[in-house]
Amino acid sequence: MKHYNFDETLERHNTDCVKYDMMSQLYGREDLIPMWVADMDFRSPDFVMDAIKQRCNHDVLGYGIPPEDYNKAIINWLAKHYDISANRDELHFIPGIVAGIAYVLLCFTNPGDKVIVTTPVYPPFLNLPKESGRELVCSPLKKTDGRFSIDFDDFEQKSKGCKLFILSNPHNPAGTVWSKQDLCRLAEICHINNILVVADEIHADLTLPGHRHTSFSTVNEIAKAESITFMAPSKTFNIAGLGSSTCYIANPELRKQFFGWLDHLGVAGGNIFAFTGAQAAFSQGEEWLDQLLHYLKGNVETLKNTLGEKLPDVKVMLPEASYLAWLDFSAYSLSHQELNNLIINKARIALNDGTTFGGIAYEKHFRMNIGCPRRTIIEAVERIATALHSL
Repeated sequence: MKHYNFDETLERHNTDCVKYDMMSQLYGREDLIPMWVADMDFRSPDFVMDAIKQRCNHDVLGYGIPPEDYNKAIINWLAKHYDISANRDELHFIPGIVAGIAYVLLCFTNPGDKVIVTTPVYPPFLNLPKESGRELVCSPLKKTDGRFSIDFDDFEQKSKGCKLFILSNPHNPAGTVWSKQDLCRLAEICHINNILVVADEIHADLTLPGHRHTSFSTVNEIAKAESITFMAPSKTFNIAGLGSSTCYIANPELRKQFFGWLDHLGVAGGNIFAFTGAQAAFSQGEEWLDQLLHYLKGNVETLKNTLGEKLPDVKVMLPEASYLAWLDFSAYSLSHQELNNLIINKARIALNDGTTFGGIAYEKHFRMNIGCPRRTIIEAVERIATALHSL
């Protein structure tokens, strides 16, 4: 068995990557520890890189099609990990899940239609409906026993008249793993109100030991018939730059409408390396992923313990899936602007501003990416503690 080194430090500056090379533009300086955009600071798996290099041995990079082995790898992965018995006709390549959600909005809703989300939530869930002229409806999540929970009374009331529900499963931020009971209740409410569910399950593979992900489409026949599921190897295997994602639809009528829309507009053709990388990841990635998940679980414990020691007044919602933690600085008498300035210019850390996940209600919250070597987490917390204690 090969041992993968997740403690390795990689130099990523000047590689045209968003996480490092856009900090100056977005944060006003580049000497920050980047713990914001959701990719990991770990080497992409060797078997993915080898497959891409091998494909480069052929001297023509012409138009490509999804190889049959690519589809088989996805079908086998879905069956093994999520009890999804998909066939080839039920799957379609998309170049990214954010793009996929945008396509669903354009295909199934009209300007002025209501789209519901649960906040705080991944910013594109908020921005895409608004920017496409839809009416955004927000149902705030509750905090229960240190994790997010769904306010079903609020969701049920606000969902009336909505056409679409964009579900983050597991939830982003904070990696909350929804239970089968939660998902069944959501499916029931959406069915009663004739709401199509779009389930973004990009973090499903990153469900940490001790937790179990349930795909929305598998909870009952209603959910299966009235949902569109998006998954991807991008977060799992740290290959987001390949733009390789998958759409699963069991309902033949929904499938005909959406897949036909994608094909007629020509917006979902993949590139050669997207197919090659995903196929290698799903067919060879079990051992790598197992080691990654145990390392990430250790990172969660490291963050919890270091905050407890250095910053006990910062309340943290620890991920049950993914590598994204949700930090609450409400105990400090600092404004949103003061907190931002302290974290960026004094601690020199790049975090995601909580307001982008749902507005002013989250002005004292930040999302922290802990998909990095463990020493980085410790250094970041120590920097923030030093900055706060200097006030």
